Amino acid sequence: MLVEGNSDRVALQTLAVRRGRDLAAEGVEVVAMGGITNTRAFATRYGPRGLDLPLAGLYDAPEEAKLRRGLAASGLGDALEPDGLPGLGFFQCSADLEDELIRALGVEAVEAVIEAAGEARSLRLLAGMPAQRDWTRERVLRRFLGSRSGRKARYAALMVEALEPGRVPEPLAAVLARV
Repeated sequence: MLVEGNSDRVALQTLAVRRGRDLAAEGVEVVAMGGITNTRAFATRYGPRGLDLPLAGLYDAPEEAKLRRGLAASGLGDALEPDGLPGLGFFQCSADLEDELIRALGVEAVEAVIEAAGEARSLRLLAGMPAQRDWTRERVLRRFLGSRSGRKARYAALMVEALEPGRVPEPLAAVLARV
């Protein structure tokens, strides 16, 4: 599975474990590409022009055009078709992974996860800063998650752990069902 970053990788691995799956034992590797612009290189290495492994992955809606071009350039021309990405096993997060998880859990539950992790004070400080005072709670949460190195990945695992089974975001469920 090709994913943009480490938080996507951590979320999928955590969800797989919650579902009783051992991706490594199944021969599935979740590869964080370090950004969507690296799609061509990774898809070329692992896809039909390289190791010829079946590919799947997640992507953020704003990055769709870059993903399509990268996959097509690596030999997966179906990526350019209107329904090509899901057909290839690539599923879209509406804005990004964090947005999907915040919507699935709800603001209050995300804030509870942050409190349980011991960072409620940091969240309150951020929310009280002049630049953020007029922001929605969702926007503050997204800023909080991206404000410190490693925080997105840490909270990806914690938020996936907090999900009720029926509330798993569709892109995550779909890509795991594909592999």
